[in-house]
Amino acid sequence: MKFNTKFLFLCLFAAAIFIGGCAVIRPAAGRAAIKCSAPVKACIAGASVKGKSVKYTKLGDGLNTTLLIGSIHGDERAGASLLNRFCDYLKKNRHLLCSKTVIIVPIVNPDGFTEKTRFNANKIDLNRNFPADNRMNDANNGYFALSEPESWSLYKIINTYKPNKILTFHETLGCIDYDGSASQIADRLAGKCKLPVRKIGAKPGSLGSYAGQTLNIPIITIELSEEDSRLSPEKLWDNYKDMLLTCIDF
Repeated sequence: MKFNTKFLFLCLFAAAIFIGGCAVIRPAAGRAAIKCSAPVKACIAGASVKGKSVKYTKLGDGLNTTLLIGSIHGDERAGASLLNRFCDYLKKNRHLLCSKTVIIVPIVNPDGFTEKTRFNANKIDLNRNFPADNRMNDANNGYFALSEPESWSLYKIINTYKPNKILTFHETLGCIDYDGSASQIADRLAGKCKLPVRKIGAKPGSLGSYAGQTLNIPIITIELSEEDSRLSPEKLWDNYKDMLLTCIDF
C-alpha cells in the first residue's frame, strides 16, 4: 500500500489542534469558525454571616483573567441579574472563552441581598472592609480589615486567581469609575454603553482602593443609573452585553 504523507500530516495537524483545546476551523460559509472546550465550574468561596454561600462560577482556563462582581451592597441588585445573564450566555457560547478565564461573583453580600440592605448582617459596609493602604477602622468599615466573612471570601478569590482586571457593579451614580491603571479600559467600555467615564476617587478600605492602588490591578466600577435599576434583566442585557464582551476581550 502506498504511504500517503499528505494524509498523515493532516491527521497530525488535526490531533494537535484537538489536544490544544481551542480549534480554529475554516469550514464552508455559514458554519461556526471557532470551537473551544473551555471548562465551566460552579464554586463556593465561603459563607455569609448568616451562613449563605458566596457562590461564583469559573469559566475557561486561559491566561487573560477577568473578575466580575455584583451586589457587594445588597440593595444594589441590578448587577447580580446582569451577571447571571452573562454567565448563562458564556456557558452557551464557550468559543468566546478561548484564551480567557472569567470569574463571575453575582452576589458578594447574600444576606444584604435578601434583606435589600446596603450592609451585611453585622451592619458593615463590605466595600470598606478591605486591607487597602487607605482603610479606616470603625463601626461602619469594620474594626479590622477583612473582619467580615463575605469580604474575606472575595479577598480569597482575588488572591487565588490574580485577575488581570476587575469589573464591579454598583448603583446609581450613572457613570464608569476606575482605580489603578484602568483608564484605557474605562474609555473602551464607555464606548460600548451610555455611561460616561467619571473619576470619583477611591474610598477608604474600598475594593477599588485595595485592588487598584494596593495590588495595582486595573479595576473598573460600573455605576448603573437609577433608570437601569428599574429595568428588566433582558433590557439590562440589551444595554450592556457589548460592554461585558468588550471587557473580557480587553
